[in-house]
Parts: sequence; structure tokens; C-alpha cells
Amino acid sequence: MPIIKSAKKAARQAEKRTAHNQEIKKTIKAALKAFKANPTPENLSKAQSEYDKAVKKDLMKKNTASRRKAALAKYAKAAKPAPVKAEKATKTKSSSTKTTTKKTAATA
Repeated sequence: MPIIKSAKKAARQAEKRTAHNQEIKKTIKAALKAFKANPTPENLSKAQSEYDKAVKKDLMKKNTASRRKAALAKYAKAAKPAPVKAEKATKTKSSSTKTTTKKTAATA
């Protein structure tokens, strides 16, 4: 235990700062968990915002946050569903109906 008055105050400040930093880390982890459970653009934005807040409060270095945000963006891009091939199917149906109308017009 500190004996000197200034050392006591420094110990109190350290406890407060530790608690505050742990809260920020918990919000980051919660945002990451929500994003990984449901990788939507809104959740991506929230998670990236939490990293920016941590940098602003000097809890994390700027490049570390940037690297983690890039990894999240990469994860979000990979999680997107593949484009549906229904467009090609509709095009082939429309062309087959045109040919049948031409044949009926030619026979009449």
C-alpha cells in the first residue's frame, strides 16, 4: 500500500482508469460478437466505430485499430451471399416465348 499522499491518489486514479478501459474493451467485444453473429453493414459500422472510439481515448494504437477494421471488412465481404442466377433463367424464358409467337404467326 502506498504511504505517500500523492502515491495514494495515483493508485486511486489507476483503479478508475483501469475500470474505464475495461468498459471500453467490453463494448468492443460486444460489438464484435454482434457483428460475427450477424455480419450486416450496420453491425460492421458499429464495430468499426468502437475501434475508432478506443483510438480516440488512447486505449489502442491507430494502426492496430486500422488493421482490425480491415479484417472486419474482409470478413463482411466474404460473408455476403453469392449473387442469384435467376436473371439468366428469366432471359431464356423470354426468348423462348418470342420464338413460339413467331412460329404461330408464320403458320397462320
